[in-house]
Amino acid sequence: MKLLSFVIDGRSGYGAVKGDGVVDLGRRLPSKSLRALLEAGALGGIAGLLASETPDYALDALTYAPVIPDPGKIICVGLNYRDHVAETGRAVTEKPALFARFPTSQVGHLQPIIRPDVSEHFDYEGELALVIGKAGRHITREDALKHVAGYSCYNEGSIRDWQRHTSQFLSGKTFDRSGAFGPWLVTTDEVPDPSKLTLQTRLNGETVQRTTTDHLITDVPDLIVYCSTIMTLMPGDVIVTGTPGGVGFKRNPPLFMKPGDTVEVEISGIGILRNPVAAEAAA
Repeated sequence: MKLLSFVIDGRSGYGAVKGDGVVDLGRRLPSKSLRALLEAGALGGIAGLLASETPDYALDALTYAPVIPDPGKIICVGLNYRDHVAETGRAVTEKPALFARFPTSQVGHLQPIIRPDVSEHFDYEGELALVIGKAGRHITREDALKHVAGYSCYNEGSIRDWQRHTSQFLSGKTFDRSGAFGPWLVTTDEVPDPSKLTLQTRLNGETVQRTTTDHLITDVPDLIVYCSTIMTLMPGDVIVTGTPGGVGFKRNPPLFMKPGDTVEVEISGIGILRNPVAAEAAA
């Protein structure tokens, strides 16, 4: 299944893709958001419901929201592909490098990502994101994928000069509306093995990143093990697994996103996350 969050006629909702349309699950179920559906453990009953329902809206009639607009946690992983580690001049670390983003930093599919006025160093980072579907702490590797609801595309937009203000990444990683999450969540029955996916990032139609997810240094199960050792993972939490080589700030000359550009993150079996780039509106 493909599940998404949306806004229509000023109302927030969520639903399931069926053909070229969306079945509005918020009108049919007690759970009023996709995160609430996951918290209720009700994902398994959706397929039977969809079989007898017709779409309420066309996909192109909706405003896409981030897949999970209100995650309790957005855990990002840095330096998790060897080619990206190499291009940054860093050494591979024994354990994953984690940092946080916050919900105001993300937009949905087709919505503009914003280059802030304070910087022209706005970089793309195409990544695979996973959404937790079942709570857990001290999760074993054998059980890790049982805690995943599904997968999505993420553009972990980075303001590079602000990222380098200190040794900590956060200041450049969570500017308002600088990243994108979507277009939808593809459930694990359609993506049984997250290590067999191809990821591409395109800027104005030109491929700038390409990898396969078997090249992750710390793979999806081990990321879940590591993160759940630190904290309880809750339904709706998001783990963004890292970007491959090819980022803009390490090119010669550097290649940064600017207003008027279009950036796409495509992952096989999931779809294409597409966003225009816009300038920050005057205060």
